[in-house]
Amino acid sequence: MESQKEALMAGDPVARPPGDLTCQTPNEEEEQEGCVAPAVATLGTEADGTSADGLWELPVEPGERRPECSRCSRPQKVCLCPFLPVHPLHISTHLYIIQHPAEENKVLRTVPLLAACLPKDKCKVKIGRRFSEERLQKKLGVRDPELSAVCQKSGTLILYPGAEAANLEEFILDSPIYPSTIIIIDGTWSQAKDIFYKNSLFRLPKQVQLKTSISSQYVIRMQPTNSCLSTLECAAVALSILEKNNYIQETLLRPLQALCSFQLQHGAKIRLSKEHLLKNGLYPKPMPKNKRKLRKMELLMNSVKI
Repeated sequence: MESQKEALMAGDPVARPPGDLTCQTPNEEEEQEGCVAPAVATLGTEADGTSADGLWELPVEPGERRPECSRCSRPQKVCLCPFLPVHPLHISTHLYIIQHPAEENKVLRTVPLLAACLPKDKCKVKIGRRFSEERLQKKLGVRDPELSAVCQKSGTLILYPGAEAANLEEFILDSPIYPSTIIIIDGTWSQAKDIFYKNSLFRLPKQVQLKTSISSQYVIRMQPTNSCLSTLECAAVALSILEKNNYIQETLLRPLQALCSFQLQHGAKIRLSKEHLLKNGLYPKPMPKNKRKLRKMELLMNSVKI
């Protein structure tokens, strides 16, 4: 592990496995071209009479996945375990991550790093777009009795910004019941918005938000505004407030800092927020013609939360 840590910090040349060291934004991930295999040369008829046409009938063997670290879920060659705490952090708060299915297979996701730092019984990931309450009969939606029960408890909070959201630090000072559970939605901002507003279950807990001046350290992915934080960063700040322990935030951010540092040393670029690019005339794409999208752009330029 020490040798891996030295390699990460020193920036020694490391072979770049496909797909692992690519800096992507949520939109660019769908547009980026994958690795293209060399074209098969046109073959003439061989001595045994086999033609090139016969190649299409051969079974296709699926590509082997690179071995992954069982703890941080990173490829073993770029494992980040040296930057994780030796033992899971001791916390009393239960954390539930509601993850959009599209996030599950992203290379530079932060939830596995977050989960690796916390006890398994205190950090649970629920994957899906629709969840239904236990008492409701719905054809669509995942019936999750555990999540339904958690959302109905008075000690549960959901971290999602908005006009109805209370400042987390102020709320816990006045709350008669100290929060025991917090829910965070993991996905792009549009995916998180879709999950929050189309699941009545997530409007049962008290809605809170973070009032912090820190900027995101997840600089290898573009954020909508300068104040947006990644899922790991939101969890780090929220848990440090609920547990009244700043060491938690420092510990959870360490693997994220190492991930970004490693990516930047191997070709990735710092991604400024869309808000910053628009305000400084640096946005590389033409303004959208769609009125709804254009309105969002205008709100970003005027520093209005959307």
